[in-house]
Amino acid sequence: MKLFIQFILALLVSVPMWGQVAAEAPTTTDTTITKYSPVANSLLWAITGKELTDTSYLYGTIHMIGKEDYFLTEQTKKAFNESEKIVFEINMENMNDMMSQFGLLMKAFMNDGKTLKDFLNEEEYTEVKAHFEEKGITSFLWNMMERIKPMFLSMFASTDLSGGNPMASEDIVSYEMEFMEMAKEQEKPMDGLETAEYQISVFDSIPYDAQAQMLLQSIRAEIDTTAIDELEVLATLYKNQDINGMITMFAEDTEGIGKYEEFLLLNRNRNWIPVMEGMMGQQATFFGVGAGHLAGEEGVVNLLKKEGYTLTPLKDKTVLQRL
Repeated sequence: MKLFIQFILALLVSVPMWGQVAAEAPTTTDTTITKYSPVANSLLWAITGKELTDTSYLYGTIHMIGKEDYFLTEQTKKAFNESEKIVFEINMENMNDMMSQFGLLMKAFMNDGKTLKDFLNEEEYTEVKAHFEEKGITSFLWNMMERIKPMFLSMFASTDLSGGNPMASEDIVSYEMEFMEMAKEQEKPMDGLETAEYQISVFDSIPYDAQAQMLLQSIRAEIDTTAIDELEVLATLYKNQDINGMITMFAEDTEGIGKYEEFLLLNRNRNWIPVMEGMMGQQATFFGVGAGHLAGEEGVVNLLKKEGYTLTPLKDKTVLQRL
């Protein structure tokens, strides 16, 4: 059971930063028409104004990145140290509770006892199973994994799973995990903008058959030597703090996950704003969310601006920490 719990814990910090470039829908004022302009390319933003007594911060994370690509700037470390509370998409501290872990594991499975076999033909199913066996999944473990929602499995299509928990690899780093350890060391309280149960349930907005095809395509893309390594491209964009480039990249997937951005990205961004307002109205807060949530007309930066806050980009290339 512990092995499966590790998978779910990894999944919760592995929700990809999906999104599309939002259309520039005009907003009419008394005398002018204002169009959305792309925000500055910066991972770190200071949040002030609207009667806030203390500065809060918004930081765009990448949920899983190669150790050699991980970096933390001096400005980010300073913002973290100055904040009284650390907030993630979900409260990472809750992941230590065994009952919570078990409940999340159950929600990761498809409803009505469905398995991957129900959504792929025999040839496709054999192809997917063989791929995961090559990644180190045993037949016993596969009997459990094929019941997991296919979109979760696609996250690990290119990961060596022989060790059981991809997050345990010395070559993979999670910003959320790093920030959580920093918060523990500084004895800072932690919280989440949404529950882990809700985050997992979001996947139910995508039909299982569509998820299964996305899984199949992700596996075939890995095998295709002529295909662009999207994870490598994403890592480069992240290191360049190109948050606008990220949403442009995801916009190109018009036949895949992009069709579901309303459920996976935009609704969540909107839901977070009142929660963020309540938290930073009480104390200086450091918000760490996927960088794909920052830019765009309905990205978190612009939504906070619409609520009357001042968002100031704090782009600093001075690297304070590498692993």
